[in-house]
This record gives sequence, structure tokens and C-alpha cells, in this order.
Amino acid sequence: MSVASSPDALAEIVRVSRALGSDPAYVLHGGGNTSIKTTGVDVTGEAVELVLVKGSGWNLATIQAAGFAPLRRARLHDLLQLEQLDDAAMVNELRQASLDASAPTASIEALLHAYLPGRVVLHSHADAIVALTNRDVAPAAITEVLGDRVVVLPYVKPGFGLARLVAGTDVSGVDAVVLSNHGLFTFGDDPDATLARHRDLVARASAAAGVPVWGDPGAEIDRSGSVAAIAQLREAVSTAAGRPMLVRQSSSGRADEFARRPDVAAVSGRGTATPEHVLYTKREPLVGLDVAAYAARYRDYVARHRTRATTEITELDPAPRVIFDPELGCLFAGESVSDLRVAADVALHTMDVIDAADRLGGYRSLDESDTFDIEYWSLEQAKLAGRTRRPLTGEVAIVTGAASGIGRAVAERLIADGAAVVGVDLSDAVAEVGSGDAWRSIVGDVSDPAVLDAAVDTAVREFGGVDIVVIAAGIFPPSQAVAEVADEVWDRALRVNVTAPMRLLRAVHPVLARAPRGGRVVLVSTKNVAAPGPGAAAYSASKTAAAQLARVAALEWAADRVRVNQVEPDAVFDTAIWTPELLEARAAHYGLTVAEYRTRNLLGVEVRSATVAEAVVALCTSFPATTGAHVSVDGGNDRVI
Repeated sequence: MSVASSPDALAEIVRVSRALGSDPAYVLHGGGNTSIKTTGVDVTGEAVELVLVKGSGWNLATIQAAGFAPLRRARLHDLLQLEQLDDAAMVNELRQASLDASAPTASIEALLHAYLPGRVVLHSHADAIVALTNRDVAPAAITEVLGDRVVVLPYVKPGFGLARLVAGTDVSGVDAVVLSNHGLFTFGDDPDATLARHRDLVARASAAAGVPVWGDPGAEIDRSGSVAAIAQLREAVSTAAGRPMLVRQSSSGRADEFARRPDVAAVSGRGTATPEHVLYTKREPLVGLDVAAYAARYRDYVARHRTRATTEITELDPAPRVIFDPELGCLFAGESVSDLRVAADVALHTMDVIDAADRLGGYRSLDESDTFDIEYWSLEQAKLAGRTRRPLTGEVAIVTGAASGIGRAVAERLIADGAAVVGVDLSDAVAEVGSGDAWRSIVGDVSDPAVLDAAVDTAVREFGGVDIVVIAAGIFPPSQAVAEVADEVWDRALRVNVTAPMRLLRAVHPVLARAPRGGRVVLVSTKNVAAPGPGAAAYSASKTAAAQLARVAALEWAADRVRVNQVEPDAVFDTAIWTPELLEARAAHYGLTVAEYRTRNLLGVEVRSATVAEAVVALCTSFPATTGAHVSVDGGNDRVI
């Protein structure tokens, strides 16, 4: 974009946009849009009147200068003279009206921004305004609360039709437009004054609704109900969706209280607070646990309204996104942790909107047809074609020994491939392995059954179930001849290396058997199973016992569609097991230097944790007909071969 004649215009709109978007009571997850009018210079040197409009896909809370599209305002005014303009044509025209071909596609409401008077236009879907208008009331009832200088208009689908409606409305003498079931526009020449006006109107609506804080989750509660029931629910949701889905049991006291209301079906089944919310939560929640019946009702809803679509539609999956159950409370479903977070936020704010509107006289959302028009909008349908998923999107893993070495490399790789992961380790460093919402850590000794139970409980309540178990925790006791092995050394090797894996497999099996794509277990074993060395009796014997345990699990669990495989690494030196002292001792035992010992394999390569992680993840994402396998990851060991 060329330099604007008012160099501060872009900085001003970025600043007030962030201020508006930083409050979730005004804007949730990409909603709302803003603009500022200024003058630019095109490539010929001619001055051009511009409207800088928020680009589609940008979040107001974090938007940067690059997030605004510089549109020729005169061209947008010309478009408003048309009687009709379909969505695809309008988006094409908005792109052509841009002074910068590399700028983002402007908001679908760009025409409205261009038309409204005032240098600055701010638009939000503020909860308070939505609660005030989601009722069967006349416009006068709205202006009675909001005061003068406000125009109240009926709901019209965003885009060209809405812009034409506002263009045909007298907005002289006003500085705000309220769109029923949609949100608020304020406009003026001064950015801060326009923002202050926006906040004042929302505050008036909040006072009338009696809600000082919107979307408050309330106190955190202990989540109840069995993990088996949650895993069964997740399996049903995934079946309906046709792909693995995550499910999170809410710990919000507010959500739990709402879910357990005796009238929850009646109060929550009246539609979304704003039309766009249907994209995140569908029109209605599931009340109870009958996912198949919910899916059938959704398909009927699509069939009833399919003829409204102007183009051929791709039917969306019929799985619920918000679930209310008297035993399990409130749960959210989605294919990623981001989807879970968005569904939770939208649901919490919707609870407040419904309750507030009911106190004001009765909540009323848009009817099904209007909701369908947004859910199956051609612009939303177009996004489906470009959607990609990572290999483990929607799946959940537990990794032991996740703080370092092979376990950490596996956990990081699983997260990178789209999985949600629970990591277990004795070291506090396990908390640092992942930083996002797809990571949960449990600090504790894997030989403690309570630690393993906590890992399974966390995986199910946070993510819905378990698809993958990677057993990487292990200890390598100091080298001792058989005649010198102490009882405590032997017993601890058995507890950590074989008893702990047995306990984890026993605890996880009921939920692992409900994995949508079939469960997968990978035991990080060792070449010592096939080729033990002197001085490693406790390690070799305990790891061999674990290998036998995995083989038996493969035999027993095949009927449950659970595959159990092993990787057998050797000489992986970037792990906690291999201290510098141990490395030097083992190298000396074989009469080698440390450098020679690192590459003492047929290929002459060093095997690292990431190398083993590749094999582990391959067994989880590929080889659907493989179970009971032993995969060597050792560079080639002549004794094993």
C-alpha cells in the first residue's frame, strides 16, 4: 500500500482495534471488524480516497498493520448502487478494489464500512447488545435503553444485503447502528471518542441486562463422572464426525451449573446468540449422551433447508460441539484443542446472553433458516476445500519418560503431528516439553500406580480418551556383575521397567479400546532383549520381561483393534540413561573411545532420540496391519542381526 497522506491513520486503527478486540465481552475469536478512512497515493501519483478495512481471518485483539486492506472507497460506493451482487462476485470486487494485491481479503462488511459516515467505524458482537436484541421487541424498546443517536435495524445476513439495508437508512444525526441478533456499529471522526461511544452503549445494555461480567467461568470444580463414560461419548462423537475428535469435560462451575439445570434442554435449544456462533457450536447443544439421535436430527435439519443454498453444498459433520449431561456436566467437542477452547468460550458467553435475555422478557434467536444460511454460506463452504489436517489431528497420547531423551522427542513429534499429549516423568522438566493447550504434564514416579491413574484421568477429562501409549520411561542401573547385583537395584529395575508398564496398560485398556482409529501402544524396548551385554543383568532382564508383556498384550488386544509394537534402540546417547560416566565406562568395557562407541554399528551412524521418535510415530500413523512387531533402531547391530 502507498503511504497515506495521514501517516498515523493505520497506527490509529490498529490501536483502537486491539483495544476493542481485547475484551471477549465484545469480540470472540476473530469476530468484529473495524475501519478507518484516509487518503493514499496510487502508482500514478494520483490521490485516492481509501477505507482501510480489517482483513478476513485477522483477530482484532492481535491485529497488525498488515491485517488491513486498503480499498478504493469510490469503487465500493459504485458497488452499492447495484441491485444485486452475490457473495462470490462481491469478494472478487473487494479484491479488485484493493490498492495492494498482497493485502488480505477485506471483511465481508467492507461495503458497510465504506458507506457509514465518520472517519472511524467499529463493529462488535458485544454480548450485552446481543442479549438486548435477541428478544421479540420493537426497536423502540432498544433505543429506550441505549438512548438517542442510535438506529435499530432488523437482522439481515452480513454482506451486500446488509450494506444495502444500511445504505437505504437515514443515519444522519446518529453515531451508532444496532443490528438485531448481530451486534453494534459505532462511527465518528475521532478513534478514541468512537471507541468510548461503543463502550458506553455496551455498558448501558449490560446495566439493563444485569450482567457486570460476561463469560465468567465461575469457580473451578472437581470434574465428576467416570472416565469410561467420557471415552464412550468421545467414541460416539468421533463416529458421527467420521474422524477422531477431542472431548473436554469442563471444570467451569458456571458451565456445570447450567448443564445440570432441569430445563437445560428447553433453554439451550433455542439457537445461537449470534449467527456466526453456529460455525463453532452448531445451532443446538446435545442434551444427554445420545449422539446418534443428535446426528440424525442434524441431518434432518440440513435436508429441510438444503434448497436455500445457492450452490451445491458439502454437508458438515453432524457431531455435537457442546454437550450437557446431568452426570458428566458440560463437555465440548472439536477436532483440535483450539476448537475445544473456542466452543467453550462461545458456550459460556451464550449462557449469559440467554439468561440475560430471559430476564429482559424472553430469549429469541434467529430461526433455523437464517442459521442455516450462515452455516452453509458459500463463503464458509469455500474454506472447506483448503482445509488440511495433520496426521494425528483429533488423537490423544500418553508418553512416559517424557521429560528428556526418547520420551521427550516422541512427545514433541506427536504434538507436531497434531496429537494432544499427556507426558509423565519424575522430573519437573516435563512441564516444559510443551507450551500450548495440547500438552498436559504429570510429575511423578511411574512406579506409583496413582501417578499412572492420574495420567489416564487427565487424558480423558482434558481430551476425551487415549489413542496412543508410548512407554519410554526406564532406568539403567549401574553396571554390575550378576554376583554383585543388590536386591534393591534389581527390585527397582523391575518396578520401573516392567511393573510400571503393566500397570499403565492395565489402567488405560478400557479407554484405549475405544480409540476411534484403534488403539496403538509402542514400547521403547532395547537391543539388549535380543543381545544382552555383561554387567546389565537388572536392565536386560527387566526390559526383556517388558518385551514379553508387550507381546502378550498384542495377542490379547488385537480383538479390541489395539496394536502393540516395540522399537528396540541401541546406544541412544542423548538420553538421561546415558550419563557421561556411564558412556565412558561402557566404551572402556569394549575397548573403544567414546567417539567410536557412539557409532559402533554397521551403518556407522549415531542413533539419536529423534531417530527413535520417527520410528515410534511411524508405528502410530502407518502400518495398520502390524502388531507384535519388533523394530530395530540401532544402525545395524551384528549381534542382533
